[in-house]
Order: sequence, then structure tokens, then C-alpha cells
Amino acid sequence: MEKFFIAANILLLLSLSFHVHGEVEAKLQCDIFKGSWVFDNSYPLYDSTKCPFIEKEFDCQKNGRTDKDYMKFRWQPSGCKLPRFNGVDFLKKLKGKRLMFVGDSLSLNQWQSLTCMLHVAVPEAKYTLERIGGLSKFEFPGYNASIMFFRNAFLVDITSEPNGRVLRLDSISSSKIWGGMDVLIFDSWHWWLHTGRKQPWDWIVHGNSRVKDMDRLSAYEKAMQTWAQWIDLHVDPTKTKVFFQGVSPDHASGQEIGSSRMKNSLNVSNAKTCIGQTQPLRNPRSPHPAEVILEKIIRAMLKPVYLLKITELSDLRIDGHPSVYGSGGHNSIDCSHWCLAGVPDTWNELLYAALVEN
Repeated sequence: MEKFFIAANILLLLSLSFHVHGEVEAKLQCDIFKGSWVFDNSYPLYDSTKCPFIEKEFDCQKNGRTDKDYMKFRWQPSGCKLPRFNGVDFLKKLKGKRLMFVGDSLSLNQWQSLTCMLHVAVPEAKYTLERIGGLSKFEFPGYNASIMFFRNAFLVDITSEPNGRVLRLDSISSSKIWGGMDVLIFDSWHWWLHTGRKQPWDWIVHGNSRVKDMDRLSAYEKAMQTWAQWIDLHVDPTKTKVFFQGVSPDHASGQEIGSSRMKNSLNVSNAKTCIGQTQPLRNPRSPHPAEVILEKIIRAMLKPVYLLKITELSDLRIDGHPSVYGSGGHNSIDCSHWCLAGVPDTWNELLYAALVEN
């Protein structure tokens, strides 16, 4: 009889072990980046008027936008459930730690979103906000938690030399700023397309090669390989979690949106830009070439990097940009950044889900 009970207990433990292992596998196989946008009256996650430090360029309501549906769409993965964002839990997980966004103004967009989400979650908690050069620090002293943003649009270096400004695709000295962080979220793409007066370099250098210009996707790939090599050499994954924001799509022209996609718009069949858009598209465009490169590089890395695959789901949100309700108004139409509250809040929900699961 005793042997029977021992055998039965062993079988029960094996059954429980298999069941738990199956649940873990199910979670890992759940693609939170595939799904659809659903209207949800419980959104947005915060009131932008109660976030006193929000950047003017993202505060579409304050800048005169009258429609509000763009704030009420929730990302619903197919067959998966995103955990509801819990700002208090996020801060508890971040207690005694430092989180840093590194990238361009799309990183700023996501950083601003997260600081608003956390501030509204603990409105009575004291916070400090400090900006020194390209580094912004948002801190909750009560939680000993820091949420930072370091502006570096290319991740690699741009140096000033006697013959001009040099974009160095194989140099990444600014990494000393983000070394030692507990959580890193990187971003880079949009500035690689700038030309003319907006182009911040005169020369591009890679190894012994110095050129005036080159294919921008090739330049981006070389720079991201330099970044990947730095991560593989210097990051200890037991101490630092590394994320990449992915490529945030813009909707600046009919050519970029594509006429075949516009017939799938929920609201306007012949839209040219994000101007006047109030509903998401039904279908995303073709895979973004920069995102394809990024995925290939991350797959080849030795150290784990979690790619927040925001490109496809954000591509549907033609309605979420500041449009004429950014800091430039009708004189500077913005179909690249995102209104807050809005789409970057979902990016942070996905970030939170990844942190919870890992």
C-alpha cells in the first residue's frame, strides 16, 4: 500500500510538472504582437492634462485636437491576453534600479508615455525631473527608481573634425552613458533618412572607408552591427535586460502609405497623409526594410535582446499622429511622432508584459 501511495505521488508530481511546463510553453508561444486594435471605453490609461511635464509636441489635446477616439483603442493580441498595466507593480519591480531609453525622439515619445503612466498611477508620490544636455532623468525617490532618456539618434558616434562632422559607423563611445543600467530600451531609424540641412554629418566613415554618402539602409545595418557587437561584449544579461523598440512607422505621404492600403482604411478611401485621420487602418503595409534588418541582426546576437515588434501594429494607427496638432501646427505637419495619450502607451504595455513574463 505504501509503495502504491509513493508511486501515485510521483505520478501526481510528474503530472503537475508537465502541466506547469505546458503553461510556460503556451506563454512563450503567445505572440503579443499579432492581433488587432479594439475600441475600449476604459482607455486612455491616463489623462494628459494630469501629466504636467508632457512635451508640447505630443500633447495633441492641448494643441487643439477635438476628436478623442484615437486614445480609446486597445491592442488585443490574437488568442493572448496582455496583462493590464499596473504602474505601482512596475515601480516595485524597478525599485533600486535604473531604466534608460536610448535613441531619437521616438524614444522620447515612449519615455514621456511611461513617465506619464507611472506618475498618474502614483499621483501623490514625489518625483524629480532633471535634464542635462542629452540626458533626462525622471526619478521616484520613494521607490529609488530612475526612468531616463538619453538622446542618441544613431547609437554610433558623430564627431566634429577639421574637415567636418563625421558619422562613424564602427564607433560607439557614448555607450559609457548607458553602461551599467538595469533595463535598456534602444531605438534608431528615422534620422538615417535625413538629407540636406537636417543631415547632421558631412562624412561617413567605416573602417578605412570615408564617403560623402552611401545607401542609408546599408549604413543603418553597419551601425546596428556595431551596436550588437557592443551588447555581446559588454552586457551581462543576469544584471541588465536589453530591449529594442523596433521601427516606429510614419504616415507622411500617400506613397509611403500605398494606395493599395488606403482602400482598407476604415474612414477615408483616398487619404494622402495622417491629416484628418480618426480611425485605424485594417491592414498593415509590407514589412519595413529597417525592421527586417534589425530582426536579422538581433537573431544573430549572442546575448538576449527582446525586440518590441511595434512596427506592424503601429502601422495601422494612421490616426494616432499629432498631424497639425503638434508643436508646429499647420506649418509643420507631424506624421512621425505620436499623440499622448496614445500609441506609445501600448508600447509600454508590451514592455510591461515582457518584464512581467521575464
